[in-house]
Amino acid sequence: MAEAAAVKTRILRGARLFDGEGFLDNHALVLENEQISAVVPAHSIDPTRATEDLGGGVLAPGFIDAQVNGGGGVLLNEQPDLEGAATIARTHRSYGTTGLLPTLITDAPDITARAIAAVREAIAAKAAPGVIGLHLEGPFLAPGRKGAHSEGLIRKMADDDVEQLLSTGLETLLITVAPDQVEPKLIRRLVDGGVTVSLGHSDADYETLCAAVDAGARGVTHLFNAMSPLSHRAPGMVGGALDRGELWCGIIADGHHVHPAVLRAALRAKAGPGRLFLVTDAMPTVGCAQDQFVLNGRRVLRKDGQVTLEDGTLAGSDLDMAQAVRFAMDELALPPSEALRMASLYPAQFLGLGDRFGALRSGYRADLVLLDDDWRVRRTWIAGDDTAA
Repeated sequence: MAEAAAVKTRILRGARLFDGEGFLDNHALVLENEQISAVVPAHSIDPTRATEDLGGGVLAPGFIDAQVNGGGGVLLNEQPDLEGAATIARTHRSYGTTGLLPTLITDAPDITARAIAAVREAIAAKAAPGVIGLHLEGPFLAPGRKGAHSEGLIRKMADDDVEQLLSTGLETLLITVAPDQVEPKLIRRLVDGGVTVSLGHSDADYETLCAAVDAGARGVTHLFNAMSPLSHRAPGMVGGALDRGELWCGIIADGHHVHPAVLRAALRAKAGPGRLFLVTDAMPTVGCAQDQFVLNGRRVLRKDGQVTLEDGTLAGSDLDMAQAVRFAMDELALPPSEALRMASLYPAQFLGLGDRFGALRSGYRADLVLLDDDWRVRRTWIAGDDTAA
């Protein structure tokens, strides 16, 4: 009979804990292998047991980013392979992101196939810590709301596309589609097959959005950007996103994509239980010094905190998740507890992973971030491992 694998136990103490709901003082976190075993009062720990003193700060669930195009000089579209995905994850880990979806912007079918294979390999081989799935943003978008997507690659969804998306072998697959370009029956087939569908890059009216939601669409991609706006007689995509309670909405909180006053209004207006959550929409410039890169053959420039095509069109962001958390506190006047939930618990719930990620609870994966008093990242753990490559 084979011997049972040894259990590696670690006890972390000396930091204030944020468990996903509230802050806990004088508590410790017990880890066993890749999971959280318990959250306990510090005084209850046997004094003979070895513990690690974190030296202050806040220990919180690691951040989860559902929309990450690149980082560390790598754009997934330009390097759709295992090393590309690993570099993106490694870069964003230094900013507190312990779970992310590398995101492929609209591209050719062969590039899409390579990205799917790369993420599938990364997860199966545990070769890119932090990669938990894939986000395909396009190509099934509205040309009139293409943003930085290449119009020549945008198209409507067909039955064959559904079959391919259902055969990726990925447990967590998020796709962004325009509800005016994809029939509700196709959305229903995707959802029934385990795909998370988000709506974006669309001129859809309120009724069209509602038909997609009724078919199972779960979210809205970068609320306000590249979509029909809210008007007093035409709610559009924005009005529908705020009104339909089941929809979760990603927001790019960098001060460039959406004015802070608008985000504050949206936070007050959003019907639940779906909530607004933070995404970066990050590009290769995050975590490196380069100021330009290529997307679908077009030059993209970084200047004054923005990333744009040469014509000025926003093309993703230069944002990291820790920066977004601080923006939520400083510019959106959110309490730290809500800002942290928007970076961890809410995206986990949106992706259907709220039973494993986004909180410090027994049985959850030990994905953690240690923040200092200025809410900057000191350390991270992914599946209990704090060794960042």
